[in-house]
Amino acid sequence: MGLTVEFCGEEFAAPLERPLTIGREGDVVIDDNPYLHRVFLQIVHEGGLWWLANVGSTLSATVSDPRGLFQAFLSPGARVPLALSKFTVWFTAGPTTYDFDVLVDAPAFTEVDVPTQLDDRGETTFGRVSFTPDQKLLIVALCEGILRRAGTGAGQIPTSADAAARLGWTLTKFNRKLDNVCQKLADAGTRGLHGGPGKLASNRRARLVEHAMSTRLVTETDLALLDGDRP
Repeated sequence: MGLTVEFCGEEFAAPLERPLTIGREGDVVIDDNPYLHRVFLQIVHEGGLWWLANVGSTLSATVSDPRGLFQAFLSPGARVPLALSKFTVWFTAGPTTYDFDVLVDAPAFTEVDVPTQLDDRGETTFGRVSFTPDQKLLIVALCEGILRRAGTGAGQIPTSADAAARLGWTLTKFNRKLDNVCQKLADAGTRGLHGGPGKLASNRRARLVEHAMSTRLVTETDLALLDGDRP
């Protein structure tokens, strides 16, 4: 019952007898980013299943399947069973968002598929949430740096001011629409998007990007919306 981590073209086999460590230092070295824990995540085999555990103190991770139908928000101290054949793990440290893949040889469960729909008003319906064209455009703008660097394992998230300028919007308009997008997703059960004490705007943007990428709410084809092919 093997498990392999793929990051930036390299493969790392998880041993059965001890945890596979992931972070600034460990079996899988992500980056020398000072915002990243020396050991942030661990993969361990226990009770017949592989588990991904967050052993860091401040950072969180988002875990999803390739179709975006399963998603788990992994806060410090939490862990999740890796019971499907493939997962992508997303996390943000400072200004950089990273991702790596996890492949399980003999998964306990199998996936099902639920398509994303586009209604006759041009709104994108994803699960229980519908987004207007402007809201979808905002999400694409925040994910642009990662979408254009697909396969590299890392990408930058723009500031609100930079994303607003990219769209030709005022900062006030951008922030208002960002509030609406985050509220829609929070109402549908997405964690980590509510504002409040200790919840900085940069953290909220990072969580939105992780959610959008992990659920395939936006893909590389949506970059056309930023390249002049807008509705």
